[in-house]
Amino acid sequence: MTDLARQARELQLKFLLISFTDLFGIQRAKLVPASAIPAMARDGAGFAGFAAWLDLSPADGDVMAIPDPASLTPLPWQPEVGWVAAELVLAGMPMAQCPRRLLRRQLERAEALGYELRSGVEAEFFLLGADGGGIADPADHQEKPCYDQLALMRRYGLIGPLLEAMEQLGWGPYQADHEDANGQFEVNWTFAHALTTADRHAFFKVMVKTLAEQEGLKASFMAKPFAERTGNGCHTHLSLWGAAGTAGTGAATNLFHDPAGELGLSALAYQFLAGLLEHAPALCALTNPTVNSYRRLAAPPTTSGATWSPAGISYCGNNRTHMLRIPDDQRLELRLPDGSAHPYLLQAAILAAGLDGIERQLEPGPRHDNDNYAAPLGPEICPRLPADLGEALDAFAADTRLRQGLGEEFCQAYEHLRRRQWQRERGDISDAERLACLDS
Repeated sequence: MTDLARQARELQLKFLLISFTDLFGIQRAKLVPASAIPAMARDGAGFAGFAAWLDLSPADGDVMAIPDPASLTPLPWQPEVGWVAAELVLAGMPMAQCPRRLLRRQLERAEALGYELRSGVEAEFFLLGADGGGIADPADHQEKPCYDQLALMRRYGLIGPLLEAMEQLGWGPYQADHEDANGQFEVNWTFAHALTTADRHAFFKVMVKTLAEQEGLKASFMAKPFAERTGNGCHTHLSLWGAAGTAGTGAATNLFHDPAGELGLSALAYQFLAGLLEHAPALCALTNPTVNSYRRLAAPPTTSGATWSPAGISYCGNNRTHMLRIPDDQRLELRLPDGSAHPYLLQAAILAAGLDGIERQLEPGPRHDNDNYAAPLGPEICPRLPADLGEALDAFAADTRLRQGLGEEFCQAYEHLRRRQWQRERGDISDAERLACLDS
């Protein structure tokens, strides 16, 4: 096992941020001086679990966050501090509702079957003014602003250092662009073992928000910050490889690729795809986890002309109007998740659904390559996605196979917290609603 204290000395770190991501995707951390790292590496950093979204009570004992040395990442903007992902233990037992542990358990399931999930995410975000009320760049007002070079370069002070930081960390960033909405951006980096991708996704959100604050801006990964603009997606690219047993390595065999298969994909790939289709309504509770998420799905066209988000459950070839896309003969792209998706639960839920498709040898049915925005398929061919978080949670509650794969203890904790959120937030009455009903 890697010696965390030795790593910290070699990197000349003065402090560690021992961090975990709670069930709502919020990163919690303690700042630990170098002198305390050996003890923390052994015993973990203690947290009062009720103070985070973990479905615990004040009567529960300390949650201990045990750092994983393999995830250690020096902060590029503060190189004397290192970030390290941790997994949670309560009363000496691993916590079922620890998101990172849940993902690791799904990866172990896959490994037992001979598979390693490799994935990549497209994490879109908005850059807002310091008060978060509107986009930061008043000159960014084109009707179709996607790939706008001038708007991109006006944010060079943020995007340039962000790319440099990712290169320094060895992530393999390969492009950044202005996205489809005014004020929206995306940075892409190389796909990897799913646990590595999840750790990087979690760190990326912190890094973007921190660098934005240094520029006097706010960064938002919210699914749909503005009704008239395209929302933040988190398109997820997926392939199964020959299992290697350790994160970040693996046999150089992509098990989704088959030159003799339809569109160059193997039967295994189509079974995985079928599992995603089968469990899509329940997956929404995890891939689209907030009340706001359902403003992005099946939304009316935006000022740019398209939402770029799915409205129903279907798959296609290289066509961005369906929920699942086959962009080439190497991978699948799930276009369902949004920017608020949890970095670890996203990967865990996708893998659990895909493995169920493989284990039951499900068939996805025929591919549909129509323009599903201009000429949408009927509901008998393309069933609709949940209309709101409540429907998604009902589907999640009813999906016994997905819950079995994820573990009932986790599912109960997650569902309990999200239902509380749904009940609270659906009861909110907006100023617009109040004004609209004044004269009725």
